[in-house]
Amino acid sequence: MAELEIHQENEGKSDPTGQKVGVLAAVLAVGLAIVTIASHRTHTAAIMSKSSANDAWAHYQATRVKFHNLELGKSLVQVFGAKGGPGDAMLADTATQMVKYDKQSKDIQAEAERDDHAAEAAEDRALRYDFGEGLLEIALVLSSMYFISRKKMFPMIGITAGIAGVVIAVTGLFI
Repeated sequence: MAELEIHQENEGKSDPTGQKVGVLAAVLAVGLAIVTIASHRTHTAAIMSKSSANDAWAHYQATRVKFHNLELGKSLVQVFGAKGGPGDAMLADTATQMVKYDKQSKDIQAEAERDDHAAEAAEDRALRYDFGEGLLEIALVLSSMYFISRKKMFPMIGITAGIAGVVIAVTGLFI
């Protein structure tokens, strides 16, 4: 049986630029993986914070409904003029509960606002990671274009896009 030999265009020739571009592509791919994971984790954190904020706002609304029901009960007792032991006891109990629900609603409101701010910060951070991720993807593709065209322009543009992507992604750490 005859042996089949496959010859390559650049057989026996070394391509030092190609090796450097290969290493560059590998570094860009690792950076892309890191930024992508950070982006996904941050989006998840934003969703969780927003969900907590929505739950807290619902709890706040329920507490305010209880407060307003007590206000209504107090007004009805005063309008119908229930005087004496039972009426006074009901008004005193209503006043105590109103103070309780008013304080509780303020605490819940503060919690909801805190969760809203956390969600907004996570969304801002995720946006920066997304921009960084996009630029790193562009950098990787442009750098890989060297192997098709053998033009050094592509890895140079890729390096520029990669540096911009890393810088933008790193700014997400400071939000």
